[in-house]
Amino acid sequence: MLASVLYVGLRRLLQLVALACRSEGFKELEIVVLRHELAILRRQVARPALGSADRTFLAAASRLLPRKRWSSFFVTLIRWHRQLVARRWTYPTPRTGRPPIGGEIRELVLRLARENRRWGYQRIAGELRALGFSVATTTIRRLLREAGLGPAGQRAGVSWREFIRGQAASMLACDFFTVDTVFATRLYVLFFIELGSRRVHIAGCTQHPSGARVAQQARQLSWSLADRASPPRLLIRDRDAKFSGAFDEIFRSEGIEIVRTPIQAPQANAFAERFVGTVRRECLDWILIAGRRQLERVLHTYVDHYNSHRPHRGLGLVPPQPRPALRLAAPADPLRIRRRDRLGGLIHEYSAAA
Repeated sequence: MLASVLYVGLRRLLQLVALACRSEGFKELEIVVLRHELAILRRQVARPALGSADRTFLAAASRLLPRKRWSSFFVTLIRWHRQLVARRWTYPTPRTGRPPIGGEIRELVLRLARENRRWGYQRIAGELRALGFSVATTTIRRLLREAGLGPAGQRAGVSWREFIRGQAASMLACDFFTVDTVFATRLYVLFFIELGSRRVHIAGCTQHPSGARVAQQARQLSWSLADRASPPRLLIRDRDAKFSGAFDEIFRSEGIEIVRTPIQAPQANAFAERFVGTVRRECLDWILIAGRRQLERVLHTYVDHYNSHRPHRGLGLVPPQPRPALRLAAPADPLRIRRRDRLGGLIHEYSAAA
């Protein structure tokens, strides 16, 4: 600022020297022109932008003019003086109101809201308080609104995928798939899959899947489930007419609730649909099936491979029921790996030699 003041002062000094060399008539005419320009500037709506050096020079020049001639200035010098005095004697005051929310706490609030869609503002505030963060409910509401998240009643509920994952350990799914033999006979295969472990149970194959036969196959499976320490609680099935009332009653008697999928929504029974695609791609599409007994032998062999050897991506690349030979503490010798052929060499299983 000092350099600016010196620069302005030097310019005005040179102007005074140049003005001293001019005639009195020229000076009077220039004063008249400058006053007219000043009147034009005063009629402008926008106020001229002045820097600190301009204000300092005009304030110094005002000391050389009497008070009654200050009207020639197009700015108010008294207001500048008042502002200067106010800044001189104004002390900083502490900031009032709530402290700003940090970015990490904001992300934590949004995370709690997204992961718990049934939680309201008070519930989120209470959870934050238990974690050592004090955030008002009005602040939580503002943060959720800015992120496009509404209150608990307006946020999206639990999706079907999340529901399945949360209940997978206690859920069963069942479905049919068909196999056409070389003699143009269509066989129906009923299977059950445990969603938590991905273990598959083949209930039976038949050419005429009546309601009574399907109920009998379900009864045989329910007997094996009753002996478990933690039997399943839910069974997912579609709305096929082959699943009769007797079929549902068998599982209800074991304390298992029936969950029917929406109409024409195979993705609601995605685990069963995925198994059907897997068994077709890896087995049935490469074998000619002559009859029911052959199909049962093929499926039981493949299901044994599926449950005890085949790695599953959803289980961290381990089988649902791995054999003890697969649970090795150290890597096996690559030169002592043996192969086991199943289904005539269609499937290969590898294990470490004893």
